[in-house]
Amino acid sequence: MTYDTIVKGGTVATAADTFRADIGIRDGKIAAIGLDLGEAAEIVDATGLLVLPGGIDSHVHISQPSGDGVTMADDFESATRSAAFGGMTTLLPFCLQRKGQSLRDAVTWYHGLAEGECYTDIAFHLIVTDPTPQALNQDLPALVEDGYTSVKVFMTYEGMKLTDRQILETLEAAKSCGALPMVHAENDDAIEYLRDRAMDRGDTAPKFHATTRPIPAEREATHRAISLAQIVDVPIMIVHVSNGDAISEIEAGRARGGTVHAETCPQYLVLTADDLDTTGFDGAKYVCSPPPRDTAEQAACWSGIERGVFDVFSSDHCPFRYDDSEGKKHPQGLKSFKWVPNGIPGVETSHPILFSEGVTKGRIGLNRFVALTSTNHAKMYGLYPRKGTIAVGSDADLTLWDPEREETIRQEILHHGADYTPYEGIRVKGWPVRTILRGRTVVADGELRAEKGVGAYQPRARSGEALTG
Repeated sequence: MTYDTIVKGGTVATAADTFRADIGIRDGKIAAIGLDLGEAAEIVDATGLLVLPGGIDSHVHISQPSGDGVTMADDFESATRSAAFGGMTTLLPFCLQRKGQSLRDAVTWYHGLAEGECYTDIAFHLIVTDPTPQALNQDLPALVEDGYTSVKVFMTYEGMKLTDRQILETLEAAKSCGALPMVHAENDDAIEYLRDRAMDRGDTAPKFHATTRPIPAEREATHRAISLAQIVDVPIMIVHVSNGDAISEIEAGRARGGTVHAETCPQYLVLTADDLDTTGFDGAKYVCSPPPRDTAEQAACWSGIERGVFDVFSSDHCPFRYDDSEGKKHPQGLKSFKWVPNGIPGVETSHPILFSEGVTKGRIGLNRFVALTSTNHAKMYGLYPRKGTIAVGSDADLTLWDPEREETIRQEILHHGADYTPYEGIRVKGWPVRTILRGRTVVADGELRAEKGVGAYQPRARSGEALTG
């Protein structure tokens, strides 16, 4: 029996097991796992390397409208290229419904941007900002049937936030058609109150972005989001959790019998609010929401990872150029933190950061790393077992890691569309050296080996695991 490709001599790790084996690939699928598999048109030597399921990032923003005169730094070509260099094979970006737009039209628009541009596979979440009867009763059920099986709502941001009543109606609609709800949990009224007070005092520097989005605003909204989900009796995913108080609310919601899922991100493990408190305008490079906290909250988030509170680890990649009038240095943004484009790049660096800070430093095991960066994403969002594992019949999405390779994260080695990285200068040990998408090498030895368009849209199933806990 021959194969298109055999990945030979590596140490294979899934979310459950670690073992030595070769992997035979045929027609883009894993066809065999074992030793002495025979012949192949291509042999990939994985000696001394870890062979992991392709990385998945289920929280990225690409080509998303961001306000007048503001342009996101990444399109689908640059974002997926960057992701592939970071060891990822699948991204789940968001389709943002704008006010007055149907959900179907939003999906069509994003597909038009992505078509033929991707180096990784993609699947889309829906963002509901205008929960009209048509959106909730017609568009959403039809789109879920078509494979868009998750829906996000915001509790903050002008033009995006929903009222509690609207959230309840959206949660009810999601429940009725089997979609998994995701929530950005921050109390917008509290944030606006603190912003206004800061502006009245003349506190306009980037550091005040962090002080006007304090932990209690996230904690309260987390509690409220979980309570609303329990009123409707629907599972919920709380995204980008930044602190111990919010973690406690998630654990309390689970203790009350709710199905509450949770996500955290690298900015809450290695950055702090002090990074926003710099001379001049450089602190704008770190403006994201929720903001980074302090070292005590970093420790709380690590504890959440170690204790299994967090189901998935994502980047919340939301990139803007820094030295650009359509980016962080937007004319209004230069006047006040309130208008600094909100978000940071990170899709290429998130998995190396977690590997180095987690696996290399002994905080988590290799199998837990695989769960957080691949398997649990696939299970949560209806892609498993096609994605997220190494098994016969699964897509041949593989990432080869050199666990001994040391790198210093710096802008000059990255491939995103932004002109900076908030993780500049961080030393990491453990680095992805080959990314294989459905049997085809996309990145190897620091070089792009595939043409754009190798990645494709992937419809998703409803997630039985996510919906039942």
